[in-house]
Amino acid sequence: MTRPAGVRTAVRETPFAVRSDGSGSSDGGVPVTIPRAPAREAAEDELSKPMYHENDPSLLRRLLDWAWERVGDLLDAAAGATPGGWVGLTVVALLVVLLLVGLRLRMGALRRAPGSAGRGELFDGRPRSADEHRAAAEQYASAARWSEALQERMRALVRSLEERALLDPRPGRTADEATAEAARVLPDHTTDLYAAALAFDEVTYAGRPADRAAYLRLRDLDDAVRHSRPRLTDGRPTPAAPGGGAV
Repeated sequence: MTRPAGVRTAVRETPFAVRSDGSGSSDGGVPVTIPRAPAREAAEDELSKPMYHENDPSLLRRLLDWAWERVGDLLDAAAGATPGGWVGLTVVALLVVLLLVGLRLRMGALRRAPGSAGRGELFDGRPRSADEHRAAAEQYASAARWSEALQERMRALVRSLEERALLDPRPGRTADEATAEAARVLPDHTTDLYAAALAFDEVTYAGRPADRAAYLRLRDLDDAVRHSRPRLTDGRPTPAAPGGGAV
């Protein structure tokens, strides 16, 4: 049954009344009226007591709920703007992921620029002969560890040139430096030497794995360099300017 508007107004604006003994009954006693504002304040004070908030969520939980609501709103908006709704949004997300994976596989690890800071040395640990480096390379190759095999074969090549006095032994020499110096006394192998240095840098600094073909190319270059006649200037190799990554 619908209550007349006048009755609703009268009930809403009637002050709260209780008996002076606090029983709230209308039988006997003098009613005590409390204005609306103090009654509201009294109710708020009562509801603010800890006993009413023992099961309230923590501040962190409320923040997380708020964040998830905002994320949900964004996703809903994106789904509404994408043809096909949520299905279309899922397809678009999968296409983006596949595109990124394809680019990563296509380009490989990012390559550092020559001469960039943070490059390690070509030789590490105790000094070893060219034959020792070659033996280590062959051990790695027999285990199909092509990256380590390629590194050791590059070290063998450079050490061999030092042992033949075609390169001055120098701690901290980089693959790029060794290649530039070697190319001046072995010009017939310039292209292959630079390719070997690039392969070494990619394996060592860019994290790009080598394969069997890359190792065999460097092994063949090492063998060819060992039997090559150098082209000397005034009886000695021409020194190269520093630069590049360490071998």
